[in-house]
Amino acid sequence: MIQSMTGYGKTVLQLPTKKVTIEIKSLNSKNLDLNVRIPSYYKEKELAVRKKLASALVRGKVDFSIYVEMTAEETSTTLNHGVVKQYLQQLRNIVETEASNEVELLKMAVRMPDALKTEREELDENEWNLIDEHIEIAIQEIIQYRMDEAASLEVDFKERIANIKTYLKEVKSLDGDRIENVKTRLKKAIDDLKVETDENRFEQELIYYLEKLDINEEKVRLANHLDYFLETLALENSNGKKLGFIVQEMGREINTTGSKANFAPMQKAVIQMKNELEQIKEQILNVL
Repeated sequence: MIQSMTGYGKTVLQLPTKKVTIEIKSLNSKNLDLNVRIPSYYKEKELAVRKKLASALVRGKVDFSIYVEMTAEETSTTLNHGVVKQYLQQLRNIVETEASNEVELLKMAVRMPDALKTEREELDENEWNLIDEHIEIAIQEIIQYRMDEAASLEVDFKERIANIKTYLKEVKSLDGDRIENVKTRLKKAIDDLKVETDENRFEQELIYYLEKLDINEEKVRLANHLDYFLETLALENSNGKKLGFIVQEMGREINTTGSKANFAPMQKAVIQMKNELEQIKEQILNVL
């Protein structure tokens, strides 16, 4: 089954002192473009997270984020009392102020360098194991989202392939009339010239000309490509690149058929095939 490269997954983990939110978003891209944002105290796990995401999501522009919200009453950030007092004293020496304005000086002091000190939180392996489990849950969510998104794409692809097959049948049915039309036009052109022609030579030249306009190979190859597209679409593993290559081959056969058609009713059918194929090309860019 195919997968879309558009997806979204999110989980929330409530720990004793913090709430951890894990979010994954993805859009289409030719290759894997992975952007990981995690708090500094989890940085040593970033490489493992990247490998996990690359293995599961394969392709796409992927944004992965871990957001941490502290919920405990205690905080790891404290005032550096000695430094703040020194800043206050220096500010008083510079600015003559009344006692009522001490608050303003304090506001200035706490904004000075080193006024606050933060104790670096060490990585808790048990905590990370819980986070890692929720990363897996978020990955499964985005994969399911991708599969759901691709389900509608698959329906659309099948409808458009069926439409192209219908127009191909129309092209096949028109081929006899096309050949007769070409013969008639050539014969009329010769008659209008009012010159004597060797009938055998004329027949030989006509056969040569018709061989150049023959589209039997194009019709057969296009039919094979349409069937191969549906077979690939039904495979268990999504392969958007392979489907893209098949679509390119389909386009070549349709274009060649159009250039050889030389018959207005057939060219109309070819234009309809091109229109259906363009819609497939646009959507195939989003398939994993």
